[in-house]
This record gives sequence, structure tokens and C-alpha cells, in this order.
Amino acid sequence: MAAASALVAFPAYAQAPYPAKPIRMIVPFPAGGGYDFLGRLYAAKMSETWGQAVLVENRAGANGNIGSEVAAKAPPDGYTLLMGGIGPQALSVGLYPALPYDPLKAFEPISLVAGQPNLLVVHPSMPVKTLKDFIAFAKARPGQISYASNGSGSGQHIAAEQLKLMTGIDIVHVPFKGAAPALTAILSGEVAVAFNVILSPLPYVKSGRLRALATASSRRASLAPDVPTMAELGYPIDIDTWYALYAPAGTPKEVVGRLAAEAVRIGGLADVRERAGGQGIEMIGAGPDKLLAHNRAEIARWTKVIRQAKINID
Repeated sequence: MAAASALVAFPAYAQAPYPAKPIRMIVPFPAGGGYDFLGRLYAAKMSETWGQAVLVENRAGANGNIGSEVAAKAPPDGYTLLMGGIGPQALSVGLYPALPYDPLKAFEPISLVAGQPNLLVVHPSMPVKTLKDFIAFAKARPGQISYASNGSGSGQHIAAEQLKLMTGIDIVHVPFKGAAPALTAILSGEVAVAFNVILSPLPYVKSGRLRALATASSRRASLAPDVPTMAELGYPIDIDTWYALYAPAGTPKEVVGRLAAEAVRIGGLADVRERAGGQGIEMIGAGPDKLLAHNRAEIARWTKVIRQAKINID
């Protein structure tokens, strides 16, 4: 009788190999960006490995918070995953006083997937060739120069506000709904300067339609090795757009372990690295412990900057 009871009480995931049914991969941003690219890439590779469909679901809105909340509240059974990252899992803590989930408590970390450098660029009509030139030019014209961001509260917005804190320049924020419209604005001369994920402005830097001043990363970008980092130039702004895989808190350890092993394996595949590199994305492929440590550090770092810069989301 006791043996029969134990069989009934034993978790369902042990009765059949995981995964035994399709998996939902929530991407908390629209189709077309880095989150969506990596979500679909990992979903396809997982499907190949396990013979189960991994279905991408874009749940965009509120800087990634809507999709992240959906994932946080999903059953913790391994059949809902989140391709999250710097926005909803780090920046939002400082930006949203009433965030409907705790990034460190609502999720099981699976893998720190990848990072994507941001490039600081100016329109060629600006008579500056270096970051030093730009800072001097802006200081002489307080409130007269505008900058684009990928949206209020985006990493690009926060990087520019950090630059303002470090240098004392006064440049005016013009938010757009994503990287593409922000890029269009600087190409047209509507705004003078912007941080943007490297792949967006780089072709125009190479063609002369934009001028690169610096990379906002801890190291030079592989796609633009001749462009110095902000730190090299005396302004240590390091705001790589990073991406990470999560499951809802309470997902069984055995399932998290299998997901982590698969995610790390995928991150090391040559074809994945090649495809990601073509998008300006550099694979990391770290496991749960490194993701958790990274997530904690990023929350602490960017919450401090957000408070210092008094950044508010309207």
C-alpha cells in the first residue's frame, strides 16, 4: 500500500521523460529584435534535440515587463520558458516602483545566453570626430542637441543619461519605439546622436552616413575592433544588451538542470555562434550560477544609475 501511495505522489515529470509535450518560449518583445532572434534560434535547436515543438510567443509591452509577468505566473513545470534580459530582468527594477514580479525570486535562472554591444554614433553633420570633440561641442550648446533612444527606460536611454552624469553635458532625450525608428531618426538628422545596438548603425558607419565615437562595452566589439570603448576614453559606460533564459520559480531542479545543459550546449554550437555573430550578438552560454550572479550585479549597478540620473517612466 505504501509503495502504491509513493507512486501516486511522485512528481509527474518523473513518470515520463522531459519534455513530454510542447514547450512555450515567451519572448517579451516584438518580432525582429535580438530577443526574438535568440528565442527562435534556441527554440528551433531545442525542438531538434527533444523532438518536441518549442513554440515562440511574443508578448511585448512595458519594456518587456508584460511578457515577463506572464512567464513568472506560468505553472513551474518546465513547459514555459522566458527569453529575458537586461531590460525586464535588471533595468525595470529601478524604473518601475511597482514591478509585478521580482526578477530574482520569480524565476529559475537557466543560462546567460549572449550579449550585444551598443555603439555611440553621431550624424556626420556634427563637426566632431571623437568622443572628446562631442563632449566639448555639447558643453558649449546646453539643451540644443538631441539624442535618440530605443524607448524611455531602454538601455540606450540609460547609457546616454549616464554619459550626461559623467560629463555634465545637457542633451535632450527623444524616445522612439525600438532600434529601427531610432536609427531612422539619426540617419535623417532629426537627432544628432544615439546609442544603439551595434548591428543597427554599423552598416551606415561603414558607408559614411554615420560616425562611430565609442562602444559602450567592457571590450571592443568583434564587428568594430577599431572603435574604442567608452572606458578607454575615460567614461566607463558598459551597457551590453544581454539576453538570458529563465523558467518560472519552482520549476523542478532536474528539469532546470536539463534545460541548462541544453542551453549551454546550444550556445557553444559553431553554427549558432556564426548566425548570432552575423547579428552583432556575441554568445556567452553560461550556466545558472553565473546568470544569477550577473543578474544581481546588473540590478544593483543600474538601479543606482537610474536613481542618480532621476530617470522616470511616464
